[in-house]
Amino acid sequence: MRERMEQHRANPYCASCHKIFEPFGIALENYDAIGKWRTKDEGVAIDTSGVLVDGTMVDGPASLREMIMLRYSPQFARVVTEKLLTYALGRGVEYSDMPLVRSLVRDAAGSNYRFSSLVLGIVRSAPFQMNIKQPNGEQRAAR
Repeated sequence: MRERMEQHRANPYCASCHKIFEPFGIALENYDAIGKWRTKDEGVAIDTSGVLVDGTMVDGPASLREMIMLRYSPQFARVVTEKLLTYALGRGVEYSDMPLVRSLVRDAAGSNYRFSSLVLGIVRSAPFQMNIKQPNGEQRAAR
């Protein structure tokens, strides 16, 4: 994989974006397409080391997680919460949902941003509990 990505880094038009997201993908390369852990790809040992655009060294999923949790926990938790809320409500998150998102993230911080804390917070929220799904697939909030 690393050799295939070298072609993108050699092209200045591709490299400008690849230098941002590629180290994340390389750090997660131990997981195959269905999420199974592996140490080799086509018989070759997988090298998950890389440097993020900010200069941070990562060498696999553990160091990537550590970096995200140390530097970006609130932002990462906010984005995950927005995506979970979008899925749970069956609609996009709007500006009026942001106080809920902020409170869910604030509450999850007490449990070190456990995924279950975010899910439980969403399930207990009024927008989720009052969301009514219509038979034809349209949605309407309960009044």
